[in-house]
Amino acid sequence: MNLIKLTTLLAVLGGIAMTQAQQIKGKITDAKNQPLEAAYIYNFNSKSHAHSSENGLFIIDNNTKGDSLKIGLLGYATKVIVLNTSNFNEIITTVLEEKVFQLDEMVLTEELNPVSTISRLDLNTNPLNSSQEALRKIPGLVIGQHAGGGKAEQIFLRGFDIDHGTDISISVDGMPVNMVSHAHGQGYSDLHFLIPETVNKIDFGKGPYYANHGNFATAGYIDFSTKDYLKENSISVTAGQFNSLRTLGLFNLLENTKNQNAYIAAEYMANDGPYVSPQNFDRVNIFGKYVAFSPNNDKISVTASHFTSRWDASGQIPQRSVDDGSITRFGAIDDTEGGETERTNVNVEFNKYISNNTRFKTNAFYSHYAFELYSNFTFFLEDPINGDQIKQKEDRQIFGLNTTIVHDANLGDTPLTLTSGLGFRQDRVGDIELSHTLNRKTVLENIQLGDLNETNVNAFVNAEFEFGKFRIAPALRLDYFKFLYSDQLQSEYKSLSETKTIVSPKLNFYWDVKDNYQVFLKSGIGFHSNDTRVVVSNQGKDVLPRAYGVDLGDIWKPLPNLVVNTTLWYLFLEQEFVYVGDAGIVEPSGKTERYGLDFGFRYQFNDWLFLDTDLTLTHARSTEDPKGQNYIPLAPNFTVAGGLSVNDWKGFSGGLRYRFIDDRPANEDNSIVAEGYFITDFNANYSFDNITIGFAIENLFDVDWNETQFATESRLQNEAQSVEEIHFTPGTPFFIKGTIAYRF
Repeated sequence: MNLIKLTTLLAVLGGIAMTQAQQIKGKITDAKNQPLEAAYIYNFNSKSHAHSSENGLFIIDNNTKGDSLKIGLLGYATKVIVLNTSNFNEIITTVLEEKVFQLDEMVLTEELNPVSTISRLDLNTNPLNSSQEALRKIPGLVIGQHAGGGKAEQIFLRGFDIDHGTDISISVDGMPVNMVSHAHGQGYSDLHFLIPETVNKIDFGKGPYYANHGNFATAGYIDFSTKDYLKENSISVTAGQFNSLRTLGLFNLLENTKNQNAYIAAEYMANDGPYVSPQNFDRVNIFGKYVAFSPNNDKISVTASHFTSRWDASGQIPQRSVDDGSITRFGAIDDTEGGETERTNVNVEFNKYISNNTRFKTNAFYSHYAFELYSNFTFFLEDPINGDQIKQKEDRQIFGLNTTIVHDANLGDTPLTLTSGLGFRQDRVGDIELSHTLNRKTVLENIQLGDLNETNVNAFVNAEFEFGKFRIAPALRLDYFKFLYSDQLQSEYKSLSETKTIVSPKLNFYWDVKDNYQVFLKSGIGFHSNDTRVVVSNQGKDVLPRAYGVDLGDIWKPLPNLVVNTTLWYLFLEQEFVYVGDAGIVEPSGKTERYGLDFGFRYQFNDWLFLDTDLTLTHARSTEDPKGQNYIPLAPNFTVAGGLSVNDWKGFSGGLRYRFIDDRPANEDNSIVAEGYFITDFNANYSFDNITIGFAIENLFDVDWNETQFATESRLQNEAQSVEEIHFTPGTPFFIKGTIAYRF
């Protein structure tokens, strides 16, 4: 009798244990057994929720037998599974089938990052075809090229002329793109080593509000992630006007190997441009990636790439020479400008679940980078005999490591996600040079020549507390810098050094008012570092000028097929960086403030037709100069970009894209104005069997426009006096090119 009672008691206790809430572990993949990141998992009964990690893994709490889990990801068919006893003892593997991207299925509260989801929509409807297009995917960002296609683009965002990257942090797979203390300018960001067809995800944020981003992340940051695998092999050839040519190959190396992926991508580009003196531009890009998953679903990826480029350039030409007919818009005063550059990268990344509630991610990288640029901004202003051509050159090695640990816990009844990280980067630059040259051959004078070493060690912690529909995320970041410079032009050896530490607090609030209406308030302090040569010469003054910012905005779905985002923002800088044309470098200026409005929307008419628009209104001024003398040169007041896209309608894809930038001041008193422009591009493609044919037109309406403009004082060889006026690089005229691609 006692044995029967004991058996009954154990059965009852076992039943109670089975009905208690428990954790469920799962993995989400696509039909090719590739993990899916950021899928949403929701328990209809307990209301608990989770998102899948980069490895496709998830852990969700408060589950009991018989509960229903909804698993969904935009662009994939949603699945519902009912939990049974076995689900509590093993990892649930769920396969999601890819389908047409439906905006009406997007629920803002279910998205890990609604902004990243919007960028995924943009990538889906408007695939990338160039590294320039990769940057244009960031809402409100405008770019310009002014050196024959080989130099990094000039970037405009939120009222900043960022030049080549002084106020925006850019990375690829966790590897920094920005170059500190660069020969041409602080933060120089050459993204041309990125083959656009390898981009899988673009994560971005505006303002200095993100603890995992430090130097240069004042106007914002952009993180590119490359694909872990290719859906298919492909080769393509694009040819067009101005002797333009692009060939591309994407090849799987391990198509049928379980838990391993490998592919290689190769690109060649050439273009003479519309110029009287051909730019003779060419670029070679090679990229390879290997990804492996362990039996425990740990992930390791190794990427390696090499890129090299060379070009000639007609430079920035003075408006007066075009007006008097001495040259055309596509002519040159000094057509011996140009340069060459190369970059080799190796990046190793490792992802692991340390425990059920703790995730670990780290990457280590090495880059070798070389750069040589010849420019002539002022012609014969300084040297009436030989001219003012300058050479900027460097040879650089970069070593770095980033590590992040994410821990999920509960503080009483409050869910808490704690993210902490450590980072290290060292740049060793040899023979960083600024010289006065003649005809790209003769060095007339070494103006600067030296070796520099810059080290940055950083740590951060971010805590996100969830109070139902309300989240609070305080964060703190610490950065330590050491700057070392040895001047080779001094007769005696002497190393100049400085160190500096900065603490950057952040505090962000998020309120999920409804399922499809989120309000946020972001605040924080960021910084951009100064050039090592400036730091040591200033004896440690103005080393890491701060940026103070605040954003108030919302993301809203007023209609099932419409997403709208609006942000009011303010940013104050302790020190502005201003491009100096006569030296071709960026120098520090005074305090500035900016405030403005960002607005954007995405609308889906049906399965294949999409409309998008993003605009930014900005007021940008210096705070230390009198009114009327306090304009920030080249800071845009108004930009807007968008278009209409067709995505796979009976084999057709394409779109009409436009971008507009308003007139903006070119100098401090607005007496010289950089003219705005409105440019329209068009592309159309048709796919049948395994072949795609298409064409693209840049500047559809053949508008005369100036891609980049500067107020520069210059003197031509036949002039007695110098003149300060607009010097510009002409924008591309009507430019058509055709493509044929084969998939296999």
